[in-house]
Amino acid sequence: MSTTVGIFDSGVGGLTVAGELHRLLPALPLRYIADTACFPYGDRSEDAIRVRAMTLGERLIDEGCSLLVVACNTASSAALERLRETIGVPVVGMEPPLKPAVEHSRSGRVAVLVTPATASGARLARLYDSHATGAEVETVPTPGLADLVESGEIDGERVEGLLRSALAEPLRRGVDQVALGCTHYGFLRPVLERILGDAVEVVDAAEPVARRARQQLEEHRLELPDGDGEQNVVCSVTGDPAEFEAALTRLRAGGAPLPPIRVLRDPAVLDAAR
Repeated sequence: MSTTVGIFDSGVGGLTVAGELHRLLPALPLRYIADTACFPYGDRSEDAIRVRAMTLGERLIDEGCSLLVVACNTASSAALERLRETIGVPVVGMEPPLKPAVEHSRSGRVAVLVTPATASGARLARLYDSHATGAEVETVPTPGLADLVESGEIDGERVEGLLRSALAEPLRRGVDQVALGCTHYGFLRPVLERILGDAVEVVDAAEPVARRARQQLEEHRLELPDGDGEQNVVCSVTGDPAEFEAALTRLRAGGAPLPPIRVLRDPAVLDAAR
């Protein structure tokens, strides 16, 4: 029987990672939990986020997942080390792609687009210490942006206006790399590229994280599918599944490259959110 990979996020954002992993290994079974009952994580304390991450990670392991992907920068900052110490399977986390952004920058000026919670997290501070040497790095918190994406709104006046306002000063100062520090923001690449133009590169971590997950599967000799079939991403939602499915419909209508998804109503996961 093929290995199953478990993925979780506070909502739809982690589907950017699930989509990249599905593209790399379309026959690989993927189990996803959207913790919409607790969205957004940024409104919660680091301790509360850590508890949620442990609950959801343990749930996915109980369901038979052999590798865990924490497809959320905020949850990774709060809980990644704890999960790796206790969960009993390989764990892959997220962090803003600052290193490649700095390496690719010609001007030495980089902006990191983040949620307010990630902006104040210790993991981002350590990332700056490790990879920002010699570069001018601007942290750009964007309150409300992930909420729009979570509702399925990935283009239009509100999204574009928020992005233009947030990036006006960094662009004026000459940034030529914009690193996405939230998985939700991966769905905004088309509108970002339209706003930024050819002189500024958008750097997203979803594909590198998917490649890292595949590498971990191989390094730990976890069985990979040998067929050519395509699996649905099996998704549980801790909040209202109907609202989640409506957001997926809006995302697809907006051109989001979602993988095939089957949404379940899972009482055990729903109970865990209360």
